[in-house]
Amino acid sequence: MYKILKKEILNPTVTKMEIEAPYVAAKAEPGQFIILRVDEEGERIPLTVAGYDRQKGTVTIIFQIVGATTALLNMKEEGDCICDFVGPLGKKTKVEGLKNVCIVGGGVGCAIALPIAQKLHEMGCKVTSVIGFRSKDLLILEKEFKDASDRLFVMTDDGSYGRQGNVCVPLNEMFENGERFDEVITIGPLIMMKFVVKAVEPTGIPCTVSMNPIMIDGTGMCGGCRLTLNRDGKKVTEFACVDGPDFNGYEVDFDEAMLRGSMYSDFERHAYEKTCNLFKKEAE
Repeated sequence: MYKILKKEILNPTVTKMEIEAPYVAAKAEPGQFIILRVDEEGERIPLTVAGYDRQKGTVTIIFQIVGATTALLNMKEEGDCICDFVGPLGKKTKVEGLKNVCIVGGGVGCAIALPIAQKLHEMGCKVTSVIGFRSKDLLILEKEFKDASDRLFVMTDDGSYGRQGNVCVPLNEMFENGERFDEVITIGPLIMMKFVVKAVEPTGIPCTVSMNPIMIDGTGMCGGCRLTLNRDGKKVTEFACVDGPDFNGYEVDFDEAMLRGSMYSDFERHAYEKTCNLFKKEAE
């Protein structure tokens, strides 16, 4: 069993937890993920490592309440335990040799981008971060990104905080001003990453995307995170959880990935509604 040491509500749908997991913390690196089960009867879900403290033996996860399992996890409090917490899994983000990087995060994807920005900052790399949200009330991790970045752009779709517009606005402005980076790393909704890649492509700058949003069981067995990559003129099939989660953004077929991701949305919604109704009845 893995104890929840800290719990923090970051916004109405996003929660941060610090989990006591010394063996996972000892090996975790930015970009990797864990698989957890809330209880013995629960399903296994993958969540990306949002931070770790090797000395304390803790791993931080940040998750959005989108289905039954994340709703159940969110009901846990400090001092409660999680049944399973397995990891680290997946390949770590490659940061060696980078001197000037732009990190682009969207929504809860910023939780995945943050430890990468922090690692780069610790290495002495110049970090420019662009983070985007639909509105001010959904903003998360601004202070943490300020501390890990040489320059930070905060964007909101409705203009309620920071600058109005999507993450591609400052990105295009920087490119128009002649700025270049060793690499652009982007993590967020699939549609956002698709357009970030399109914005970066004319510059020829390497662009890495994290395909965490399409992972389901985290082992490759379900095939739900299957990706079609256009590599050297050939179509190649790989799996986000086994071969990634990081991929060359220029190779990813985002349209296919978005179509596959939408296949499970109705199931998740019904499971979430059923879980909420069960707890409402118990409360009555």
